[in-house]
Amino acid sequence: MGTTIPDPVPEKITSWNGRLPSTGWENEFMSALEPFPEATPEVAADDAEPTLPEPVRQRVTALAAAALPALPGEEVPVVLRKMARFAPNRRARLAGTAIAAQLTSDPLFRQRIGRRVVEDAGDLGAAVAAGMAPAAADPVEIAAIAYLSRPDGWRDLLADAGAAVRAEVDSAAVAEQVRDAEQRAARAEHDRAVAKVEADKLRDELARVREEMGQLREEHRATARALREAQAAQKRASDLLSTEKGRQARVTTDHETEVRRLRSRLADAEAAAATGRAAAKEARAADDARLWLLLETIGQAASGLRRELALGPSDKLPADYVADVAAERPGTPERSRARAQDTDDPARLDQLLALPRAHLIVDGYNVTKRGFAEMSLEQQRKRLITGLGGIAAQTGDEVTVVFDGAERVHGLPPAPRNVRVLFSKKGDTADELIRQLVRGEPSGRPIVVVSSDREVADGVRRHGAYPMGADSLIRRLSRS
Repeated sequence: MGTTIPDPVPEKITSWNGRLPSTGWENEFMSALEPFPEATPEVAADDAEPTLPEPVRQRVTALAAAALPALPGEEVPVVLRKMARFAPNRRARLAGTAIAAQLTSDPLFRQRIGRRVVEDAGDLGAAVAAGMAPAAADPVEIAAIAYLSRPDGWRDLLADAGAAVRAEVDSAAVAEQVRDAEQRAARAEHDRAVAKVEADKLRDELARVREEMGQLREEHRATARALREAQAAQKRASDLLSTEKGRQARVTTDHETEVRRLRSRLADAEAAAATGRAAAKEARAADDARLWLLLETIGQAASGLRRELALGPSDKLPADYVADVAAERPGTPERSRARAQDTDDPARLDQLLALPRAHLIVDGYNVTKRGFAEMSLEQQRKRLITGLGGIAAQTGDEVTVVFDGAERVHGLPPAPRNVRVLFSKKGDTADELIRQLVRGEPSGRPIVVVSSDREVADGVRRHGAYPMGADSLIRRLSRS
C-alpha cells in the first residue's frame, strides 16, 4: 500500500504516555512500556491512517485485546507479550493504548489480528472481508472488522459506519431534545396548575389581609387616642416632678447646712476631748510619779528598818510555813494524796488562772502523752496548742508551752494570740527550760506550771510557782 515499514515486529513503542502504579502485575505492564525509538514510516497521502470515531476505536481495541492471546507467541510483538497474559477486561483497559499504537505502527501485526478477528466473527467477518456490509449488522462492528482486515473498499465501509454512528448520535440527540421538550411542557402545565392554585390562595389571603387591615386601623385609632392621653398625663407628671425636685433641692440644701454645722460642733467637741485626754494623761503621769516616789520612799524606809532591827531576809510566805507544819503532822500520806488530788482539779486550775497577770507554763509532751497518746506527735502538738489558744482567749493570761527538741519542728500551726511555743535547745530538756522560765519571772507574779513530773513540780514550787497535774489541764481542755 506504499508504506515503508522499518521493522516487521518492533520491540518498543513510543505512543504510550500513561502512568500506572508499580505494584504487583502492574510492574510487568510498566516494564513492557519502556520507550523505544519512534518508527517514522513514509506514508502516502492516500494511505494515511483514518481518524476513527470513538465507538469504532473502542471496538477495535476490544477486538484486538480479545484476539491477542490466540496468536502464537512468536507472532505477538515483544512489547505486548507480557500483556497477553492479562485478563481480558484488564487487558483492554490497561493495554488498550499500547495495542492501538501497535496496530497503527505494525501492519503485519494488524493483519494477523485482522485474520483472527474475521475468523472469530464468522459470517459477518466473511462478509466484511468480501467488501460487503450486511444491512442488519451493527455499523460499529462492521467498521472495526473492516479497519482490522482492510478488504477492498474498507475506507468506504469506515465512512459508512461513521455516517451511521453520527446518524445514531444525531437521532439520539433529537430524541433527547424531544424528551426534554416533553418534560418542559409537562413541567409548564404542572406549573400553570400550581400557579392557578396559588393565585386562588393569594386571593383568599388578600381578602383576609384587607379584613385584618381594617381591624388594625381601628386599633391604631384607639391606640393613638390612648397615646395622646398618656402624653398629657406624662406632661402633668413631669410638671409635678419638677416641683418636687425643687422642693427636694431646698430640703437637701437645708440638710447639708445642718450637717456642716453639726460637723463643726463635733470637731470642737473632739478638740475639747483631746485636750481633756491630754490633761488627764498628764495628771495620771504626775500621780504615777508621786506613787512611785511614795513606794520608793516606803521601800527605802523598810530596808532601813530591817537593817536597824537586824531582820534577815524572808524567802517564804506565811502559807508556806503553814504547809511545812502540816507536812510534819501525823497523817502525812493522806494529806499528800489530798494535795495530789487538788493539783488535778480543773476548778483549782481555773482559780489560779483567774489571778491577775497569771502566767501558765505547760510541759508539752508530759500533757499530750497522758491525754492524746493515740495520736502522732504532730497531731498532739496541734491539739494542745489549739486548746491553749482557747484558754488564753478566755482568761487573757500569758501561756507558754515547752516541748523537748534540739531544733524547731516544722509544720506547726500558727501560734494563737498570747500563746508562745518553745523547744529546748540541743543538750537541754524541757524540764530545765521550764525551771529557767520560772526563775526568770519577777517576784510576786502568779506562775502556774502544768506537769505530772514530780521533779518538775518540786523544782518550780521552790521558786514560788503553783504546780498543777497534767490531768487538770486535760480535763479543762475536754470541758471547753
